[in-house]
Amino acid sequence: MKATSIPKHEKTFFETGRDSDGKQFTLTEMTVPIKGSNEVMRYINCRLKNKDESFFEKEKNTKTQIVLHYTAGYLKGDVAALSRPNYRVSTAFILPRNGKILNMWSSAYWSYHLGSGAIGGNTNGSKRTIGIEISNIGFLKRIGDNLVTVYSDTDVYCTIHDTNLYIKLNTPYRGEMYFATFTEKQYQSLQILLRYLTATYNIPATFLPEEKRYDIVSKNELVNFKGIVSHVNYRTSGKWDIGPAFDWERIIQGVQQL
Repeated sequence: MKATSIPKHEKTFFETGRDSDGKQFTLTEMTVPIKGSNEVMRYINCRLKNKDESFFEKEKNTKTQIVLHYTAGYLKGDVAALSRPNYRVSTAFILPRNGKILNMWSSAYWSYHLGSGAIGGNTNGSKRTIGIEISNIGFLKRIGDNLVTVYSDTDVYCTIHDTNLYIKLNTPYRGEMYFATFTEKQYQSLQILLRYLTATYNIPATFLPEEKRYDIVSKNELVNFKGIVSHVNYRTSGKWDIGPAFDWERIIQGVQQL
């Protein structure tokens, strides 16, 4: 899908409440105060009309970390993948490119989101963490003047001239050089969501130092770290979310400003 087509794609989801699998959702705009501040967080309660809750576990555990992901997809497919009946691979939050915050289920509960082979174990890690999925196609491959997605060499995302739509790294990250950018509205909503979650669950607004931020961390260090990490800290290969093609400093400053 071309990057310029994504706004229409997302608009359709918010108008119809229907994901790419045809599942129907009820979308309800809501607000919640952010503990210890004068801020409120606006979000959209996103619940299946058929009341299915089989894609997450209604079990509460102490939360010590927030894990950032990107979806490697587009919103309607993201919602579909993260709400597959009985699959239990999901996150409580999805952030579309339009900056709205979708809440799929209570963040007090859990679902598998770290994956098989995750450092410290998928089950234990998923129980004590809160996952956030940011809607973003991820890395891109250059073919001529086009940048295409991982899904097909003919799936053009943008051209090399659309410099606002991608980042070219100076050094390849896990073998990849080009990555789709995140939107201004996504950065804004992510800051607010992180401020809400850290305050609600008493999770420190701390981040790994830059030299450890983009790769796996030792089991003891990762399990005992309290704060905000990303998927790549848990997985040795096959994942790029979220590496250096992301404005970490902006997020750090925005979360730690209170």
